[in-house]
Amino acid sequence: MSETWIILGASSSMARAFVRKLAESGHGLILTGRDKDDLARLSADCLARGAASCESLPVDARDASSFTPILAKAGLTEGTLSCAVFIGSMPDQSEIDADPSLIDGVIADSFTGPARFLQLLAPLMEERGSGTVVGVGSVAGDRGRLGNYVYGAAKAGFATYLSGLRNRMGREGVHVMTVKPGPVDTAMTWGLGKQPFMTTPDGVASDILKGLSKKRNVVYTAGIWRLVMLVIRNIPEPIFKKMSI
Repeated sequence: MSETWIILGASSSMARAFVRKLAESGHGLILTGRDKDDLARLSADCLARGAASCESLPVDARDASSFTPILAKAGLTEGTLSCAVFIGSMPDQSEIDADPSLIDGVIADSFTGPARFLQLLAPLMEERGSGTVVGVGSVAGDRGRLGNYVYGAAKAGFATYLSGLRNRMGREGVHVMTVKPGPVDTAMTWGLGKQPFMTTPDGVASDILKGLSKKRNVVYTAGIWRLVMLVIRNIPEPIFKKMSI
């Protein structure tokens, strides 16, 4: 049976690595993002790698009207329909402290926009009784920390949403997997200096595919972050609030 993947935020480094692996496996692709020219180049690359089909459409997580053409295109596909969400934004916490209006964009990009899209897509996937949703969150959502608590709050909200969506859609044959990367060597982290247990976009893509093959509900990448965040989540609050992590 054919499978078509919708990729939200296809221009991100993690999404690119994942998309290339999907293309090499012969899947159909609907790539979405803000940069039209970049999407066109990525689409051509995917076709050259063996994608069954590849189209690109603009999307803006802050503008729900941009979802309509994507959903219409999805409705025209045949076979299994899947979706991977890579959209998100992470201004430096100091920038948000100086301008709290930035919170709205972080929440829209990293939580409410993707959740609204998936809520609209869900009935179509349930009707077909198959497919996968991959929602890329972050270890930052596991506990509010001094350096990125607004971004962490958005990703925590998205993770909770995905948990509920998994409960709903699993009853209809659709698997929902939450992915929680630690630091990844991308443009988002270049200004942060060397980070512990940093992985690469290819490493994230491989971990996602491995998790899908095993029907995992939640995947940490790199895997060591599952243990690290278990420790961090269990630090008593009186101690934790004095730490700078």
